[in-house]
Amino acid sequence: MNLFDSIKARVRPLGRRILLPETHDPRVVQAAVQCRQEGFCRPVLLAEKGRLDAAICASGGDVGAMEFLDPADPDRLDAFTETYYRRRRHKGCTLDEARNAVRDPVIYGALCVHADLVDGMVAGSASPTPHVIRAALHGVGTREGLKTLSSCFVLVLPRTDFGHEGVLLFSDCGVVPEPTEDQLVDIARSAASSWRQFVGTEPVVACLSFSTKRSTKHEAAQRMARVAQRVKDVAPHLTVDGELQVDAALVPEVARTKAPGSPVAGRANVLIFPNLEAGNIGYKLAERLGGGQAVGPIFQGLAKPINDLSRGCHVRDIVDAAAITCAQTLDG
Repeated sequence: MNLFDSIKARVRPLGRRILLPETHDPRVVQAAVQCRQEGFCRPVLLAEKGRLDAAICASGGDVGAMEFLDPADPDRLDAFTETYYRRRRHKGCTLDEARNAVRDPVIYGALCVHADLVDGMVAGSASPTPHVIRAALHGVGTREGLKTLSSCFVLVLPRTDFGHEGVLLFSDCGVVPEPTEDQLVDIARSAASSWRQFVGTEPVVACLSFSTKRSTKHEAAQRMARVAQRVKDVAPHLTVDGELQVDAALVPEVARTKAPGSPVAGRANVLIFPNLEAGNIGYKLAERLGGGQAVGPIFQGLAKPINDLSRGCHVRDIVDAAAITCAQTLDG
């Protein structure tokens, strides 16, 4: 069973409602029909009932089986305007600006998630990533105890001797360019939660550097050692160590030489990179040279799950993102 089959099997009994707000994009309607047919979630389309009937039928769907939220509902518009105004007035947002903002389908959708009308949202096929990030932060914000929205990639490698049967999680590879030490702690904790949600096993977290266990005294390496220790302090149940070079983190033979006694070295499944540059380069090398399948970027650290899509995405990408979003409703 591949990763997505496993995720869908785990979330199917839960019947999670996943909102797809960009219904002017025909790919979104096709994806909603496919999600409904596969049965792992209840897709919800942001549209007046009846407006999408022809598109649903053309996609092979049953109009009567689809669910909708009407963005023109006046009571909901008023309530969302007030909610958005309360959440943003400290930044100078006026009531009129709030009223205009909530007419945007992605912001409206994030407020639907905040109001528990749906369990999560997938957007971005027709919106740039910064807009989806802003909507997520303004609509639902970060999870209690965290201040950082970050991202991860799941890498499925052809070599099953790495990670969990060839599955690894890389973070952060898509959101925070130069994370502070505090942000790296949040990223590591979020990535550990993501691993539990997607794979269902315990995370083994390596904080990566160009040094292993103080083989150099450079501040950049010492910083990752401090991050690992701080994560241990706030999450003592979590298996985490650093600083580790990537070979020491992943290869048992190297680990025995470079980091004897480390609870992580040689068996890491979650890799925390010191910055976005390293993370982005790392996952692309694993994908292009290592033959891995990269799934992401997946947002993490939010109070409720919202995920972004590339504007060049395919229908299957939207369906897979919906499955990932369902998984993020599981305990992490």
